Amino acid sequence: MKKTHIILLVFIAISIAVLLSFMGDITTYDTVSSAKEKPGKFVHLIAKMQQNSLQYDPVKDPNYLAFTAVDSLGNSIKVVYHNTKPTDMEKSERLVLKGRVQDDHFECKDILLKCPSKYKDDMNAAKKQLGTASNNTTPQELANETK
Repeated sequence: MKKTHIILLVFIAISIAVLLSFMGDITTYDTVSSAKEKPGKFVHLIAKMQQNSLQYDPVKDPNYLAFTAVDSLGNSIKVVYHNTKPTDMEKSERLVLKGRVQDDHFECKDILLKCPSKYKDDMNAAKKQLGTASNNTTPQELANETK
C-alpha cells in the first residue's frame, strides 16, 4: 500500500469517529409518556405550564421551582427546577424543558421559554386592512388609516 492510501484511510477513520461523536449530542423532543419510558436519560420536553401549579417562594428558597407540565397530548408530570424562576414564565406559550425523569418527577436542568408572538394582533389587523384594501383603497389611504 502506498503512503497516500494509508493517510487517506486514517483520515476517513478520523472523520467517521468525529461524526459518531456528534451523533451522541443529537436529541429529539419527547412527550411526557415517552420521557417516562426513558428514566435517567437526558431528554427535551415541549410542554405548557399547568395553570395555578407554580410553586416558587424566592424568600424561602430562591433556587427551587416546581410546577406541573402538560404536553400536547394531555399527559402531565411534576417538574422540579433548582434555579431561579425565568422571567415571564407564566406568559410563555410553551416551555422547552431539558432534563431527566427521576422517580415521579422531571428533574429539569434548563428551561427555554417560547414566548407568544408579539405579532399575532398585528397579523389580524393586517388581514382586516387587506380586506379594506381590496375595496379600491389606495396604498396611501391605507397608510394614513394605520397612523
